[in-house]
Amino acid sequence: MDRDFNIREIGPDEFERVWPIFREVLARGESYNYPAELSMERAREMWTSPPYRSFVAEGDDGEVLGCYKLGPNYAGRGDHIANASYMVAERYWGKGIGAALCAHSLAQASQAGFAAMQFNYVVSSNAAAVNLWLKHGFEIVGRVPGAFRHASLGLVDVFVMYRPL
Repeated sequence: MDRDFNIREIGPDEFERVWPIFREVLARGESYNYPAELSMERAREMWTSPPYRSFVAEGDDGEVLGCYKLGPNYAGRGDHIANASYMVAERYWGKGIGAALCAHSLAQASQAGFAAMQFNYVVSSNAAAVNLWLKHGFEIVGRVPGAFRHASLGLVDVFVMYRPL
């Protein structure tokens, strides 16, 4: 990336800063199973209410480049496995933001005491994400045929991906 950026935690009071990226991602209909009509209030609740924590990648001018949320994959007896979700503004694709967010999330998950990280719903046609997760040590441990209604491709598979910490 030709500019500096940092990654920091945000609370509910700053969530509106990442909302434009959410709208962009949801409008594409290519990678998230969220309903198209998801409200900012509901997204804020999902991404910033405990036990979930949200982080933002900001450019040196304060511009939001991407974000992620981190928390337990499941409550109760599954809460030792982390889960994370990532979004990068389209104009910053291919500039290392996703890789930096992934590395940051793995470090945060390890510091928080999680034993592993699992992604439950990686859209198979999202080759950039699949390849990025593989480069970060994840493996595909499951496939759900036709589980995602892609906006232009129709039904596509989703992967379950896993990595010990």
